[in-house]
Amino acid sequence: MEPMLATPAPASAALPRGRDWVFEVKWDGVRVLADVRAGAVRLASRNERDVTPAYPELGGLAVLGDVLLDGEVVLMDGGRPSFAALAERMHVRDLRRAQALAVARPVTYVVFDVLRRDGRDLTGMPLEARRAVLDDLVLPEHVQTSPWYDDGDDLWQVTAAHGLEGVVAKRRDAPYRPGRRSPDWVKAAHRRTRTALVGGWRPESTGTGRLGAVLLGAPDATGGLRYLCRAGSGLGGAAARAMRELLAPHERTRSPFADDVPALDARGAVWCDPVVVVETLYLVRTPSGRLRQPVVRGVRTDATVDPWEQP
Repeated sequence: MEPMLATPAPASAALPRGRDWVFEVKWDGVRVLADVRAGAVRLASRNERDVTPAYPELGGLAVLGDVLLDGEVVLMDGGRPSFAALAERMHVRDLRRAQALAVARPVTYVVFDVLRRDGRDLTGMPLEARRAVLDDLVLPEHVQTSPWYDDGDDLWQVTAAHGLEGVVAKRRDAPYRPGRRSPDWVKAAHRRTRTALVGGWRPESTGTGRLGAVLLGAPDATGGLRYLCRAGSGLGGAAARAMRELLAPHERTRSPFADDVPALDARGAVWCDPVVVVETLYLVRTPSGRLRQPVVRGVRTDATVDPWEQP
């Protein structure tokens, strides 16, 4: 099953208001559906990829019997969820390494919905009724329920003050619509995020040959790759080495971008086939569609790339 998706708010703080809505923290992690049945746990990413081996500490979900949960896997760093810290866990498939990381830096599965209970499909029920089922579950270690709040404006201010990602508003009477981006869920972030494809990389200006920045793009309606930005923030040290190793098999001689890459960004670029997806954090998009102040948060194998849209 594909998860239900939230619609972006028209402006960063333009959340719905009124008694028909509840509000949750927008957690800075990765979306995961937990399918528990017959004592077995299967964790699936947003694009239905099996990520169970990456999070052995969530095996305790098996005690819940027969349930299908929706939530976010987060890793706390300094008291706040950190996507950068989680990136070390996301792609691990070696059992020994995953178990060692689970002991050293365990994740938390923050659950916000239940879609099946004891063989019964709950997706057609109102959110409040599904929440009552969720609140009735005795959750194991490393699993917790996402709190609800009645005042979205207050939560917006609190999340900003504590460096959290943002807020999600949900209609109390909304059914769960698998695979759909629904206006019944509305998300607002303090900074914007998007996925993008890596079409090339630039070495550091120091002459070391190390990767210093990536050149990012997004597919337009015709399938052409439109240039978004050059991004170097977030790619220091081990992250830069891992990115270069990931891109090496995909190098090519010509730019994959359908439009012109600015000469300043293209100078010394190593081009590659646009197959690696990364998540970026940015301030705003310029009138020409470029991202301002982009930060690479990590490689995503659990999500598709966001298409090009006119700003």
